[in-house]
Amino acid sequence: MIPKLKPPLCAAQFSSNCDSASPGQLIVLLSSFGLMSIGAGCIRPCSMAFGADQLDNKKDNPKYERLLQSFFNWYYASAEKSLFTGFIQVLVAAFRKRNLPLSAKNVEYHYGKDSSIIAPTDKLRCFNRACIIRDPQKDLNPDGSPINPWNLCTIDQVESLKALLRVIPMWSTGFVIQVTLNQYTFTIQANMMDRHLGPKFQIPAGSFSVFIVITLTIWVAIYDRAIVPLLIKLTGKPSGLGTKMRMGIGLVLSALAMAVSAIVENKRRNIAIDQGLADQPGTVVDMSAMWLIPQYCLIGLAEAFNAIGQIEFYFSQFPRNMSSIAVALFTLGMAVGSLVASFLVTIVDKATKKGGNESWVPNNLNKGHLDYYYWLITIMCIVNFVYFLGCCWAYGPSEDARDLMKDNRLKQMESKEDVGKTRTPPSA
Repeated sequence: MIPKLKPPLCAAQFSSNCDSASPGQLIVLLSSFGLMSIGAGCIRPCSMAFGADQLDNKKDNPKYERLLQSFFNWYYASAEKSLFTGFIQVLVAAFRKRNLPLSAKNVEYHYGKDSSIIAPTDKLRCFNRACIIRDPQKDLNPDGSPINPWNLCTIDQVESLKALLRVIPMWSTGFVIQVTLNQYTFTIQANMMDRHLGPKFQIPAGSFSVFIVITLTIWVAIYDRAIVPLLIKLTGKPSGLGTKMRMGIGLVLSALAMAVSAIVENKRRNIAIDQGLADQPGTVVDMSAMWLIPQYCLIGLAEAFNAIGQIEFYFSQFPRNMSSIAVALFTLGMAVGSLVASFLVTIVDKATKKGGNESWVPNNLNKGHLDYYYWLITIMCIVNFVYFLGCCWAYGPSEDARDLMKDNRLKQMESKEDVGKTRTPPSA
């Protein structure tokens, strides 16, 4: 809306002599990102946790686990549909032959080059000392509250801390799959391939990621309405596949998606070289961009399994007063994964162009080896899956934290004569 707030467009595609943004333009841009982040940080964790709390009633509703899983499935799919709305707008604009940044020839595409397992809760019992009253006269006020809250905690506070520490290794297994998701924000491959649907219409390069959303939405519908009821009949479990099972399937699918990406990119690069286009990155090769769709569909399936499984897993493992933290933990993992992806590109770029060699991830993909980079991420995905299996073994059974919290409180109250008094008023 305000042209002076953005730098001028590059004179030529893949040019390295583009004018940089001014400090004032960067301040406006980063301030906008900051406001968006604060808003999303307030809304996303709380809205999902609020909705889940309305269904979390195991006592009065024997089917609450099934309802809770459906809620997470459809909530996540609905949030992803916002991307689909943007895709429709892009298609309409492209159909009207408007000048779109997603497919403009003067856009410079680049890869952002400037851009120990904790044991299960019973082994974290050392934290229980924080809620033991050693001397009521020195530790408690007359009303039963602690004199120094830093030295004396409630049982709920200790259990919340242990739940968070226990989940961290499982949480860290989600970083690599976010690295794979970040690869599909790059539009440069699609821009160098034939994107036509018919003689007069072509899909904008930046809109191919919509196939991730379409696949995710279709799979959620099929899984929730058809597969889960069938699994309930076969296994007798109220929720079909367990959360850790779905997370693991998502990790395997992400590795498969990156392997397919590497194969397709190798084919595209060989065609470009055979056609003498090694020094012409702006020229479209004789290969349909529809070959990119399978990898987008695979990553959509991976996200559907892993992301929704993660959210449901965290929600079940945290006490009720940590519901919003459980959801926020997932989005924080996405942020960490995005940073890892950025650092990985920088490291690979610097390491592979040493000695005058061509970088694996240059602006001109015809001279680089983006397929090697994809194979590297595939290996990372496989290693991460093995690490995930180790975390699952160390974590043990993933019982519902809401039930465990009540059981732990009762056990500690029953054994207070042996381990000391808990933080309760003496009169109680």
